[in-house]
Amino acid sequence: MGLELGGLFSLVVFAIDIWVIVQIVQSPSVTGKKLLWVLIILLLPLVGLLLWLLFGPKR
Repeated sequence: MGLELGGLFSLVVFAIDIWVIVQIVQSPSVTGKKLLWVLIILLLPLVGLLLWLLFGPKR
């Protein structure tokens, strides 16, 4: 049971990471900042996502 739940959680995090990367690439921000955020999210999927939610978009 734990393995299936862990796999589902990983799939959800992966899908959200892909959505966030698309949002970053489509943003009007400077290319260097975009590249940095994408690298953070690719190297640290869950932590990068949380950091982006806290410090990324200024809506």
